[in-house]
Amino acid sequence: MSDLMKKILAVLMIGGLGLGLAACETAEGFGEDVEDAGEAIQDSAS
Repeated sequence: MSDLMKKILAVLMIGGLGLGLAACETAEGFGEDVEDAGEAIQDSAS
């Protein structure tokens, strides 16, 4: 994967995390959002 693609992916994931944080209303929801983000990072790394 090229450096440009990695940067674009990182920006999209950060934006998605920001939207997820804005959408969740509880600590449990925040934990689920962080878990989902971590899984997305793992999937993109493999």
